[in-house]
Amino acid sequence: MSEQAAQPSTPPRPSDFDAVYRGDFAALAHPGQESGAAESGGAPPEFLLDRVPWDIGEAQPVVRKLEASGQFSGDVLDIGCGPGENTLMLAAGGHHTVGLDASPAAIEIARGRAGTRGLAKSVEFAVADAFELSGYAGRFDTVIDSALYHCFPEELRQNYTASVHRACRTGARLHLLCFSDRVPEAFPGPYRITEANLRENLAATGWSIQNVRPATYTTAFTRSEFEGRAPAPLVAAIAALESDGQGRLLAPAWLVTAERV
Repeated sequence: MSEQAAQPSTPPRPSDFDAVYRGDFAALAHPGQESGAAESGGAPPEFLLDRVPWDIGEAQPVVRKLEASGQFSGDVLDIGCGPGENTLMLAAGGHHTVGLDASPAAIEIARGRAGTRGLAKSVEFAVADAFELSGYAGRFDTVIDSALYHCFPEELRQNYTASVHRACRTGARLHLLCFSDRVPEAFPGPYRITEANLRENLAATGWSIQNVRPATYTTAFTRSEFEGRAPAPLVAAIAALESDGQGRLLAPAWLVTAERV
């Protein structure tokens, strides 16, 4: 049994993410409810999200550093690509990149950004189920998972990493960035993941771990945006987080590099 960290009480559904991309920001505050139901009960309206928390309008800095150090090669998969910022950064760098996401709204946004940036012919975006990638079997040489693994409950994680394994060629490289168990409990977000959990689930599904190291995940919020309106436990959680040069909060994360065997 994989070691567990603190977990959300109700995991979000794919439809919750799609709702957020369509502007229903209450969906993740009350996962598992039908659209609109979140408006009754739960957190007061002033604490609801007003944007996609992980959409920073550019590639994650950790992913950008990986690319700059030559960690992407061949056909690249951005699994759980969301609005496509990592995918587009990689495509702009000359990588043949496919961005897949379960949310039709996210893919619509990603395709729009590709067109705006003149990259529509350089990148492929498609709606796909991360647990069923049969149409992509044996296709990829590098995979980036930037904050997808930590969205799944434990009973689904090996199904997911096995699916990604099947989509890759032998020797392919996986870079996985996820929230770690160092994220304060009161900070809203997905499942917290331990290093032991990553090692066990990846090894069990045919991945040889090359490196696991602490990292940070850049969010779309600044510390000042919570001042004066957030409850005390959240204020304390945010006080424990670092921020970048733009004031954006940085969530503690793990960065794993593994090889398909």
